[in-house]
Amino acid sequence: MKINIIRSDKVYRNLLNMPIIERRSYFKEQILAPFKPKFYQQGIPYEAKQDGGFDIMMLLSWMHFIPEKLTLQQLPLIDNLDDRFWENCEIAIRDSLARFSSFKLPVQDYTFTTLLANPVAPMLQINNGYSGDGGIPGYIFLSLVPDSTILSRIPSALAHEVNHNVRYQFIEWDGGSLMEMIVAEGLAENFAVQMYGKENLGPWVSKTNLDTLNQIIKPFLHSNLEVRGMQTITAYLYGDEIAAMMGQDGVGMPYCAGYACGYYLIKYYLEKTGKTIEEASLLPASEILAEVEEFWIETTH
Repeated sequence: MKINIIRSDKVYRNLLNMPIIERRSYFKEQILAPFKPKFYQQGIPYEAKQDGGFDIMMLLSWMHFIPEKLTLQQLPLIDNLDDRFWENCEIAIRDSLARFSSFKLPVQDYTFTTLLANPVAPMLQINNGYSGDGGIPGYIFLSLVPDSTILSRIPSALAHEVNHNVRYQFIEWDGGSLMEMIVAEGLAENFAVQMYGKENLGPWVSKTNLDTLNQIIKPFLHSNLEVRGMQTITAYLYGDEIAAMMGQDGVGMPYCAGYACGYYLIKYYLEKTGKTIEEASLLPASEILAEVEEFWIETTH
């Protein structure tokens, strides 16, 4: 098992000493180039087709400090991405992957980095300062504001993303159905909780109270499980507020409704079937949902 750690802190320090005109190409070469296969699979252009067109840098600019805007004011944040931070990240990734060692993972090489997120970005604020991306096997991203509170949650966030990474080594991506996303996010967060404790439950679950879950979220999502397409399901999965940030219409769902529903659905599934979270993580969503029809009508406590 090889984990390729890209030390973004060193890149950020070098950027601060470079002319602004040279920063973007250096940043892309040092941090983003190793992730090109990931961007390709996600349909994100590495280079814009025309000036001002959509590409990976435009996407990152919505939530991160882009190279041209980096200043000495961010140096304290960069300092927090120290040797201990990267060591802890590697340990969390290795420990999470080790939970699946009996399944003979097809992917043995993993590339990981962390990007400095902009604390004033609305998408970051609603997620309490951190988020991750691990859905493409072999590649894991974290985006965060590295303060002490958030740093304590990083192992759990990485466990969540590793779970996604492993799942899609065995489960074929269906293009983004609501049922798959609810199940996948529920699996990932249950896995993270089992690894690092319920006290590290992500805001995408902890912000939802059970009355809202039972009375609003579950009935609505149950009747819309067949909705497909990542753009179409955004409001169902992430809620209306995030959908609006992405320029999409709402459907009446609160923050991260699909995540919260998925977490409790998978918790119910594990308790009912006695399956381990590792076993469940490699099962098709349809198989899991077939076992929990009563979840949708029973009151979650």
